[in-house]
Amino acid sequence: MTDPARHLRMLRPAKGVLAFYDGRDGHRFARGANWVDDGALSLGIASYAVVSGAAALVYDTHVSRAHAARIKGWLAAEGVRDITVVLSHCHLDHIAGTAEFAGCEVVANARTAAHLARDRAAIEAGSLSGLPAIAPLVLPDRVFSGETVLQIGATEVRLVEANIHSDDATVLWLPESGLLLAGDTVEDTVTYVGDPAAFATHLADLARLAALSPRAILPNHGAEAVIAGGGYGASLIPATADYIRWLTGLRDDPARQDTPLHEAIAAQLASGALTWFAPYERVHAQNIARSLAVLHG
Repeated sequence: MTDPARHLRMLRPAKGVLAFYDGRDGHRFARGANWVDDGALSLGIASYAVVSGAAALVYDTHVSRAHAARIKGWLAAEGVRDITVVLSHCHLDHIAGTAEFAGCEVVANARTAAHLARDRAAIEAGSLSGLPAIAPLVLPDRVFSGETVLQIGATEVRLVEANIHSDDATVLWLPESGLLLAGDTVEDTVTYVGDPAAFATHLADLARLAALSPRAILPNHGAEAVIAGGGYGASLIPATADYIRWLTGLRDDPARQDTPLHEAIAAQLASGALTWFAPYERVHAQNIARSLAVLHG
C-alpha cells in the first residue's frame, strides 16, 4: 500500500523549531476531488513542532494520520517523549492526524473546540468538506480564551487567539526568539477569507500581531524554501492587511472584481513581502466571490 505521507519533508527553520512540509510538488494524495489535495497540498502545507529537550509542542497534526505518525516518529528520533498538541483552528487540514497522538493533551481555544464539537458527526462521516473522513475526530481536552502560556521544556510559548482567516485562530508567540507561528492567519501568496463580514476584526487582529514585532513568521501555507530558510519577515502581516483592504474596496468599487491577483498585490510582490504562486489565483477568485456576496448582499 502506498504511504500517503511519503512526500512529507522535515525542515529546521529555527533552533528548537521543526517544520513538516508537504505539497507544492505536483503529487496527489488521492484520485478525484478531495480536500487534502484541493485545500492543502496544492498550496503547500506545514505543521510545526517546538522542541525543548524531551518535550515538544506539536502545532497542528497535518492532513492525515499517516502524516501524524511520521511526525511522531521523527520527534521520537529527536529524543522527544512528552508531546502537547495545539490546534491552530478547526479546518480539516490542521486537525486530521490528532488521533495519532493518543494520550497527549490537546489544546485549542474555546471557539475551535465548539466548532469541532458541532461538526463532529459530519467530519467523521466525510460530509462536511467531502472525503476523506476524519474518524475518529479527537476533540480538545483543554480549552482557553484570549491568551494562555505553555511551558515546553525551557521554552515559553504564548497562545494568542485571533479572528483572521477563521474566527477561531490560535497563533503561537515565542517571545524569547521573536518567532510567530501563524497558522493560517497569514499566507503566501494571499490569505483565504472565511468571513468577509469580519474584515474590520481581521484588520484589528492583524495589527495586534504586528505589534509583537516578530523577528520571523512561520505560516502553515507558504513557500517551502522560505520556511526552510527561517521564515517570512514581519512585512507579511501588513501585506495581508493590504490585501484585506483591497477586498474591502469591493464594497465601493465592485468593478475591481476583474482584477487578476498579480495586479491586486503588485506592490507587495515588488517589495518581496509576498511571493508569486499561481494556484492562489483560485483562492483570489473565491475571496472575491465571497466578499461580493457579503458586501453587496
